[in-house]
Amino acid sequence: MTMRRIRTYHEVDAPGSAEILDQVLEQRRRLERRLASVRRVVAVASGKGGVGKSALTANLAAALAAHGHRVGALDADLNGPSLAAMLGADHAPLRVDDLGVHPALGAAGVRTISTALLLRDAETPLRWREPDDGGFVWQGALETGTLREFLADVAWGELDYLLVDMPPGTDRLARLLQLVPKLDAAILVTTPSEAARAVVARAVTLARDAGIPVIGLVANMCAFVCEGCGRATSLFPDDGARRLADAAGLPLWAEIPFDPPLAAATDAGSPPTASMAQDSPAGRAILDLAVRLEHEIRPTGGPP
Repeated sequence: MTMRRIRTYHEVDAPGSAEILDQVLEQRRRLERRLASVRRVVAVASGKGGVGKSALTANLAAALAAHGHRVGALDADLNGPSLAAMLGADHAPLRVDDLGVHPALGAAGVRTISTALLLRDAETPLRWREPDDGGFVWQGALETGTLREFLADVAWGELDYLLVDMPPGTDRLARLLQLVPKLDAAILVTTPSEAARAVVARAVTLARDAGIPVIGLVANMCAFVCEGCGRATSLFPDDGARRLADAAGLPLWAEIPFDPPLAAATDAGSPPTASMAQDSPAGRAILDLAVRLEHEIRPTGGPP
């Protein structure tokens, strides 16, 4: 593995400022070189927590891979990572060589990176190395640096799609845009609840102001599907997702019901394959979402 000199805050002093600038510029060049082999970068975001972004990312990644695409999945929720477990990659070893850190292989061959793969076990919390005083100031820089390294120092190889599972907070999407200014698409996930609608509306504004060319809304957990009779029952009294789509003038790419078998399979790290997903309403909705994404941002020269 190529050794790099990384200075920490303990070593920062005035004479070292030029070296720090050189380090930042080299990191930027490394990121550009790495992303040159990635055809499309898609953020799965919301602004709101608890809307099922990670589960959607895992299933969408598996669906795209089942269609013959080379897919990577980056868990940008550094402090609460769950994507690797949902893709069945949480126990996979990470290999390091001169090319960088090789991502773990998850369900359907999805190349996965997450801070969960760097921790001793699933119950070990992520701890940032920061000063005793004013650590919260440094944490934002440390998180951004980690995300940059996940993008620049991971040997993703040739990818058709790199899905980035964003943590809650509209500011996190802005942080990603600082690293990937040419984000190809943003999938904004909401639920029919009014609380989710209000928060996701802010994410819509941010995405538009940033000039992201393709923005699609996904309404998750729209209804509960009975395993016995197949009847769908609404989980929320109002349909904030459709009102958000109408008010924002954005397409509603998918309405995904809560499906217990699919949720259990995802929690177990086995998102259903394309054939299995056809047997569930939520699975069919996710497969349709994958087709919609393919249509909206078809990678040039890649699989159809």
